[in-house]
Amino acid sequence: MTVILNTWIFENDVKNGIKQDELVDRVSKLSVDGIEVRREYFKDLDSELPKVAKKAKQYGLIVNYSVPDQVFLDDGTLNPKLVTYFQEGLIMGIKKIKFNIGNFAAFTGDLKQAFSEVPLDKITMNVENDQTELSGSVKALTTFLGSTKQQNVPVGYVYDLGNWAFTKQDAIQSADELSQYTDYIHLKNVINNDGDLVTSKNLDEGMFDWRAILAHLPKKVAFALEYPMDNKALIQSQIVLLKKEIED
Repeated sequence: MTVILNTWIFENDVKNGIKQDELVDRVSKLSVDGIEVRREYFKDLDSELPKVAKKAKQYGLIVNYSVPDQVFLDDGTLNPKLVTYFQEGLIMGIKKIKFNIGNFAAFTGDLKQAFSEVPLDKITMNVENDQTELSGSVKALTTFLGSTKQQNVPVGYVYDLGNWAFTKQDAIQSADELSQYTDYIHLKNVINNDGDLVTSKNLDEGMFDWRAILAHLPKKVAFALEYPMDNKALIQSQIVLLKKEIED
């Protein structure tokens, strides 16, 4: 059992100038296994990445990396920035790096050749279901992940529960179809206010029965909490909630 905290949890603190290396200190006191840092939250990569690495090593924390970019560009070519993102990950000593798929439907090359310069042997690359039809549909995900599996290109999948609300797909059916590829699960719930979708601050509040959905997904994977919370007590209560479920 591995529990990770995505730094979106501390959104208000980040807006008030707290840096992600400082959040490593905070996460170290919360009885979890690691932190998932977000690239868009860094202000100065050159100075902050080594600090994240140093502190994570000091506390024995896993570091994962969320990058808001796509693997394939609009014309179907591999995103040349991937190498840079992986280099940033190597500086931090990360375990996983996460992207959106992008326009794999337009890709016409050889996957092994395309990824030959990307160090997939050193960092696990994941794609997730985002909030778009292009990268967030079950069809797009199974097509890409099936192709990588067939061609022995090591790519994992992040099942993001909350995002199914935005793409209006069935979360349980999606879990069944994507379970074989899943090595990481992002948990958040979504409240539907007459069509206005809002991320909940509590896993038990929202449109998803997250416990029932987890029954359709692998158990021996990493789990991340990924939704803004207001205070330490709430964060601790949500960690306890998750651990109780996945330990049972």
